[in-house]
Amino acid sequence: MIENAAVLPETVAQKLRADIIAQRDAPGSAITESAVALRFGVARPTARIAIDRLVADGILRREAHRAARVPELSYDDVLDLFDTRSIVETAAMAALAEAGAIPAEALAAHRALTATDDFAHHDIQSHRALVAGQPSSRLTRLHELLMGEVELCIGQVQSAQLITAHEVAEQHQGILDAITAGDAATAERLTRDHILGARDRLLTHLDTDTDLDTDS
Repeated sequence: MIENAAVLPETVAQKLRADIIAQRDAPGSAITESAVALRFGVARPTARIAIDRLVADGILRREAHRAARVPELSYDDVLDLFDTRSIVETAAMAALAEAGAIPAEALAAHRALTATDDFAHHDIQSHRALVAGQPSSRLTRLHELLMGEVELCIGQVQSAQLITAHEVAEQHQGILDAITAGDAATAERLTRDHILGARDRLLTHLDTDTDLDTDS
């Protein structure tokens, strides 16, 4: 619990984000100001700002005059999201390979991947840092529009144990090696395989859950 009611809303937002990504707040859950204030021991205005931040980041959704909720992404949502992400990130990795340079922030996130089984955060940070390191600010902004929902999906992948941190790190290493070698074609191919592989694992998992719900 955060004891100080004057704590920065950003701290509350980070802790709430971690709870959502770890599935401690399930898809479809309402996230109210009063509940957040109680959970973290902060004032409601602080909770409100934290929720607003996560709505802006795509981690939460809110309709007019209703509480924010953790998004429930459908099969088609995931398909569209990861296909779009693949287009954006393959372009970014090709640009990085042309320069042959990897941002320090991406290397730090990559090294942290296998330090814990809670790899979703470092996976997302690595991808964000790589895209931010290429020269197009517009491509970076477009990527950020996707990454809130992507982070939700990677949280599901982690919670369902659909892939290990070491497998993710191995795939990332291949991409980094291609970038360092200036091999844009290989960087694009490995990035596409990495993203669409995660997509397919999650879609299979969602299909299985749907079948179980139907049977019950």
